Amino acid sequence: MVQGLTRREREITDLEEIIKILEKENIIHIGLVDGDEPYVVPMNYGFTMEDGKLTLYLHGATEGKKLDLMRANPKVFFSIESDITAFSGSVACQYGTSYSSIMGKGTAEILENPEDKMAGLSIFMKSQTGLDFQFNERMVSAVAVIKIDVSQYTAKHRPLPIQNQKQLEK
Repeated sequence: MVQGLTRREREITDLEEIIKILEKENIIHIGLVDGDEPYVVPMNYGFTMEDGKLTLYLHGATEGKKLDLMRANPKVFFSIESDITAFSGSVACQYGTSYSSIMGKGTAEILENPEDKMAGLSIFMKSQTGLDFQFNERMVSAVAVIKIDVSQYTAKHRPLPIQNQKQLEK
């Protein structure tokens, strides 16, 4: 489900554009809850988008802080950034950054079933490499596979100002 933005002129609602951002990038920042403190970790990701429903897949070690935090509180927040370009202006408030981004929230599930883990890793590797890989139970037993059911997300794009676009074209 796509949630609206304050700066509607920057909002991306076209699913094809959202998918392009997801396909282009490799790194996601996952926000977790550590007691009363935030904890953010960058990770690689894979994804599926079916009828506007975004599902993310992560993998990592079979134990560690992020898994402990997900078990204690499976609510997560995420952020993905793309096409980041700083720009300048003639006065301080004309400086800024052009970018595309997706951010949202969901519920993390640490997959236990070997078939689910194999399917998740296949999606992950296809997203990361564009290639199809096969996994077996022995291979997936060595890693944790995390599935995030995304409940809300937004996407936005801040373009370069026209004067900065012309400078880059020179």
